Amino acid sequence: MTWLSLSPDEWEAVRLSLKVASVAMLASLPLAIAVAWLLARREFWGKSLVNGLVHLPLVLPPVVTGYLLLLSFGTRGPVGALLADIGIVFAFRWTGAALACAVMGFPLMVRAIRLSIEAVDPRLEQASATLGANRAWVFVTVTLPLTLPGIIAGMILCFAKAMGEFGATITFVANIPGETQTLPSAIYALTQVPGGDAGALRLTAISVAISLGALMISEFLARRAGQRISA
Repeated sequence: MTWLSLSPDEWEAVRLSLKVASVAMLASLPLAIAVAWLLARREFWGKSLVNGLVHLPLVLPPVVTGYLLLLSFGTRGPVGALLADIGIVFAFRWTGAALACAVMGFPLMVRAIRLSIEAVDPRLEQASATLGANRAWVFVTVTLPLTLPGIIAGMILCFAKAMGEFGATITFVANIPGETQTLPSAIYALTQVPGGDAGALRLTAISVAISLGALMISEFLARRAGQRISA
């Protein structure tokens, strides 16, 4: 039982990871839906560039993404300095960890939602428009409900990615126990100290269980949403 019991610091890492991943997922959702719709339904100059920028975090080393966030949102960065003047600080705070996780999970969410939007028959949207519905109402009443399985899948993918994010987070907000030490950084810290293997293994098992559970829930909810839409 001693092996299974978590120390207060380990519990804090689990709690913080769930908090950071949830905030990253929810904060990304509105923008992800907007960008996914734009890429799926609109043709415009520079679309390939926008698509490339959206997916850039997937191919960049996470450390590079974290360093770019530090340069931009650090207290001396162009964006970070302006935000610091009004009391908003991301660097070396848990909110910065949420920002880094949101950036890393954003491409996965956009891709899942975009594929779901592209699967919606445009003729259904056109039929609603001919009945007098404006574009926003068509999106809310037709497109959005039909893309619900993809939205759910994208949210869970973003959450799972945020739970496992390490490189961008540790570069941007460091590894401060109780403030920015999430599960991956706590596991890394435990592997660097003598006798920390048991704690690292406990947190690894919890991380695997949470991520696997999230994926199973995503599959279940997406299936239920798909069945409801079909009905």
